[in-house]
Amino acid sequence: MNNNAIGVFDSGLGGLTCLKELNKLIPNENIIYFGDTARIPYGTRSRETIIEYANQDIAFVKKHNVKLIIAACGTVSSVLGSGKISDGDIPFTGVLLPAAQTACSITKNGKIGVIGTAATIKSGSYGKAIRGIRPDISVIGNSCPLFVPLVENGFTERNNPVTKLVVEQYLAPIKKEGVDTLILGCTHYPIIRDVIADYMGENVTIISSGEEVAKYAYNLLMRKEMLSDRKENGKNIYYTSDSVELFEENAHAFLGDSINGEVHKVGIDELISAEI
Repeated sequence: MNNNAIGVFDSGLGGLTCLKELNKLIPNENIIYFGDTARIPYGTRSRETIIEYANQDIAFVKKHNVKLIIAACGTVSSVLGSGKISDGDIPFTGVLLPAAQTACSITKNGKIGVIGTAATIKSGSYGKAIRGIRPDISVIGNSCPLFVPLVENGFTERNNPVTKLVVEQYLAPIKKEGVDTLILGCTHYPIIRDVIADYMGENVTIISSGEEVAKYAYNLLMRKEMLSDRKENGKNIYYTSDSVELFEENAHAFLGDSINGEVHKVGIDELISAEI
């Protein structure tokens, strides 16, 4: 058993969809969450900048004596890939592989759609992961750069005309290909899942990468005998690189409730000094 916290980080608030699932699956675990809200979005940055930011995020989370690090960010997961962090002392997982594995097990017609940030789609990482599991599958991807700002700015209602129009624009090429499974390759996207599902239709299974990585993390910790033996509920502690007030105000859209835990501000200088 291991009572250290689970570390989760994201470029913003999207990783809270993963944290929410972790709280459901393993409520007695402590979680350290870092959202780099001052530098969002990562998806429009260069590969070099994404790696630099991710290394800083990982180093910051590691300072909190965590037993597992989850990159709850599709962009970081796609650029860094799976495996362990550079010095190899703490298990590390992104959202990519868990989502790819689930999609491969679910699809019936062998056509999987993937949506994500520009950096995620450009990397081709989901296609590589999926074809590594099932070479017979066709993967159709499309970047959705407006989804993150829409979610971050509260355009999340099921009938919001702006969001519906943007969803149609981005997903039309994927729907046309007849996919039966769609991976939400960014942890922000589940917030507009209903809008996406309405457009894609009832015959398309929607996969949330944040939900799948939470299941993956639970199974990994159980397999390694690293689950907490704590009897009471664990604590969530949140860190943000921008306004604490804005973080608290916007987090409820991702958690479905008010924040249950402390929120602290982290300066960019502190992140840079923590880099691996």
